[in-house]
Amino acid sequence: MIFLSPFRPTTITPTVNTQAIIRLTCDGLGAAAGLAFFLLIFFRYNRADPPTTRHPIFRLSALKTLVIPGSYTFFESVVRNVLYLWLISGIVAMGSDYATAWGVFNTIRWGVIMVPVSSLEATSAAFTGHAWGAWTSRHADGITNPEQGKKDLWFVMRPAMLSTSIAFVVEGIIAIVFSIWLIYPFAYFLSDSAVVAEITTNMWRTIDWTYICYATSTQLATILLATRTSWYLFNSVFVNILWTLPWAIVVTRIGITEDTAWKYHSVIFGGGMVVSLIVIVFAIVLWRRSVLRSPRGTSIWGLRWLPQL
Repeated sequence: MIFLSPFRPTTITPTVNTQAIIRLTCDGLGAAAGLAFFLLIFFRYNRADPPTTRHPIFRLSALKTLVIPGSYTFFESVVRNVLYLWLISGIVAMGSDYATAWGVFNTIRWGVIMVPVSSLEATSAAFTGHAWGAWTSRHADGITNPEQGKKDLWFVMRPAMLSTSIAFVVEGIIAIVFSIWLIYPFAYFLSDSAVVAEITTNMWRTIDWTYICYATSTQLATILLATRTSWYLFNSVFVNILWTLPWAIVVTRIGITEDTAWKYHSVIFGGGMVVSLIVIVFAIVLWRRSVLRSPRGTSIWGLRWLPQL
């Protein structure tokens, strides 16, 4: 607020570089705080162990344990963002008003309204991961009691289901309130342009409901993210290849204009949210069947080429 808001008490004129530096600093401090907390917990538990069972602080095997699931999410992010930047280059080419409106739309949607979704996602992933560790430990030698196995697996899925319910209700209420009353004045406040505010309002009322699908699919995806990360990668890549990539190619061939651009972009971005929800539900059904058949297996449709975390 001190550096970026119109009410700032400084004489500095902020630029995009100012915002980037602030964002990088905040993310860096957040990562450092998380690492410090992790080390604090490690030292606390390590001191409580007998000297003969204490572990060294840094081991290559421990690093490998962290790198493998991180590589899946890294590759997923690369694929998704490359396709997104491809589409964004076409949005920028549609003119300054259109591009600014898309920027305002994303500032409101991702910078403000998606905060609860991101918080729920992080919480769901953490609790699901802990439950998954307990589940795999209990059923390391297989599931001897199928009914008990199903009940135990429900406790793995329970945090994601709870987050999904909360996200659906919260995002649904916010979407309705913004669509009816708040989107135009908020967009005008950010852009200081009636034209941009009108375009942003049209964008919002066209596809914002699909972000409810995104909010719920994001919570459901934490089941895959926290259990079998390779499945999370497979799910995301499948959605991008099935939907985003074909549309990214199409919009470069049909010669869209500023007047027709939103007709296609709304289908691409909004449709992607709906497709993502459908695919993640299907993936979780397959995941559940696979886990119940083989707690440590990696089969999907009888295949075993998906690596196991």
